[in-house]
Amino acid sequence: MSELLTIGYEGAVLADVLAALGRARVDLLIDVRAVPRSRKPGFSGRMLAASAQAAGIGYRHLQRLGTPKPGRDAARAGNAAGMAAIFNAHMAGDEPQAALAEAVELAQERRCCLLCFERDPHLCHRTIVAAMVAERTGLEIVHLAP
Repeated sequence: MSELLTIGYEGAVLADVLAALGRARVDLLIDVRAVPRSRKPGFSGRMLAASAQAAGIGYRHLQRLGTPKPGRDAARAGNAAGMAAIFNAHMAGDEPQAALAEAVELAQERRCCLLCFERDPHLCHRTIVAAMVAERTGLEIVHLAP
């Protein structure tokens, strides 16, 4: 368990994401979207949780590790620096810090993968979350591609 994985499902189908998680031996999928809904079939929270469970993968939604709406708007506009600034300010709050502590605990106990939408991890807040978890755990960050 020396790695913390991340994955984005943009442009992918559920079967490909689940296959990538299976190949990587993921034990727990941590959804770090603020709003676990998607227009892409299979990626809304309940459906994703059920599909992951059927594949032998746990699911946990940590809503407070999601990007607030202004950050999501900045990301959609291609403003990665603005998104990061908004997200980092959000993470100073008590509730996001509690969610981060939970993610750290889970990552120390199980092989976890952080999930969000964006394909490119460098344009997604999940990389910031992963760095925060890795800083506290010493885990190596590995970005998966479906």
